[in-house]
Amino acid sequence: MAGVSMKDIKLRIRSMESTKQITKAMEMVAASKLRRAQDNVTKSRPYFETLYNTVCEIAEGSGSFTSPYLESREVKKSCYIVIAGDRGLAGGYNHNVLKLAEAEMAGKNVTVVPIGKRCVENFRAHGYDVLTDAYFEAGDVSVSDCFTLARDLCGRFLTGEFDEVHIVYTGFVSILVQQPAVMTVLPLHGTGAGQKPASETIYEPDSETLFAAIVPEYLGGLIYGALCESIASEQGARRTAMDSATKNAEEMISDLSLKYNRARQGAITQEITEIVAGSNT
Repeated sequence: MAGVSMKDIKLRIRSMESTKQITKAMEMVAASKLRRAQDNVTKSRPYFETLYNTVCEIAEGSGSFTSPYLESREVKKSCYIVIAGDRGLAGGYNHNVLKLAEAEMAGKNVTVVPIGKRCVENFRAHGYDVLTDAYFEAGDVSVSDCFTLARDLCGRFLTGEFDEVHIVYTGFVSILVQQPAVMTVLPLHGTGAGQKPASETIYEPDSETLFAAIVPEYLGGLIYGALCESIASEQGARRTAMDSATKNAEEMISDLSLKYNRARQGAITQEITEIVAGSNT
């Protein structure tokens, strides 16, 4: 009986050692991808900030400036761009952002633009109105895709198909902290249009036309920035989860090794007892 117990423990130790190797390898891969993702976040921010400053300058520098992108209206239908991951094993990353998205959309007439395999599968399963599933793999979404999507959404907003557009993503705070967030991108708020005196900048052909041309680029930058933040968050969450899994595997191996040694010592003690008893008869 002791021999069977030792065999089972040994098999479990080998199984945990194999699991540890896998989680350790996944942790290293996530760490490598995280560095690249952080670089993309850092590189994307100056572009977004430049566009944002330009949008503000145009809107604030024209005293009688008007634009349909700045006008709030009765919300009959909303569009939510939701960004999640392509794979699991990332702790609560996917669950947290999808839970936030569903809470925000509750009771509303919405259309969803899911980005990421887990996101597409979730909204398909729950019967949401999906605008497109062309962005099935978040890792394959390019800058060009973001601007194509932005131009499409801006056109739908201007025609009244959507009355507001939101992005649900996960903000990258640090390797250990990722914060799901909702960002309203249309209509534009907080630009302070008309609050400052008209500037001396002359726009050709005019500020309204230039503003209308820049807004889709601005929205594309927002989508790409949110995508970069989400990808970095996913890799950070996966690295943390795999590090925790590796440590748990090491603890289990240590515990099983102790049990194996105790079982082995018990078997040896029993054999010695049986030998001594046999020699005394």
